Amino acid sequence: MKSSRFDVTVLTLGFAFLYIPIIILIVYSFNASRLVTVWGGFSLHWYTAMWSNQGLMDAAWVTARVGVLSATLGTILGTLAALSLTRFTRFPGRMLFSGMIYAPLVMPEVITGLSMLLLFVALNVDRGFWTVTIAHTTFTMCYVAIVVQSRLLTFDRSLEEAALDLGCPPVKTFFKITLPLIFPAVIAGWMLAFTLSLDDLVIASFNTGPGATTLPIKIYSQVRLGVTPEINAICTILIALVTVGVICASLSTKRAEVKRIRDEHLAVRGAT
Repeated sequence: MKSSRFDVTVLTLGFAFLYIPIIILIVYSFNASRLVTVWGGFSLHWYTAMWSNQGLMDAAWVTARVGVLSATLGTILGTLAALSLTRFTRFPGRMLFSGMIYAPLVMPEVITGLSMLLLFVALNVDRGFWTVTIAHTTFTMCYVAIVVQSRLLTFDRSLEEAALDLGCPPVKTFFKITLPLIFPAVIAGWMLAFTLSLDDLVIASFNTGPGATTLPIKIYSQVRLGVTPEINAICTILIALVTVGVICASLSTKRAEVKRIRDEHLAVRGAT
């Protein structure tokens, strides 16, 4: 189907609206001038200054630890939730359980952050690294559940049944059959959870404490006083890391899909 000139124009304007600000940020991260709106020549000075900024580096380290932990915990809980919703279609409280899983998808982040804050205050828990991690796990696990559930809905359960018929225990069947087949969806869920944790500002600002300042909070606090080239530099590195992660995840998913199709063809050929 041939695209019309209107479609091409709308698509071009849409991509320009999304990516031109990012391109400008990346270009000005190599600006030699301290003024972010005045080009003073190409320089890597602000990348060196960024590594020397202890506050930014501490915030980046906290963000990385929170992201990895919350994404891992959210992936485990989200995968288990997806399995429960897919395999057990009838159990008491299923509607309530599915509603609680999907609620953070439509609930404003302000409500989620405030509710988590009230919970920690009621439990008399000091806010810090672990409260941010728990809040991000609660927030991201629902996205993992959606991704993994979409894969499980098209999963061929005859493979599991064949393994069970041959005497394989249910737990071993899950790790030997089910998990490898849904692993691309699990990895995609982990990447999505990590990206959401890396980007979050609202929920973290409600649940953070001394010594647990994440990078978005640090950047926001500095941007209110004016954008500096150091902020452009560290944002450029974050964009590069996320881009590399997305490319790696896409390649891994594509490779796994090609392998699955090849194995299916070999199985069909061997059966005939």
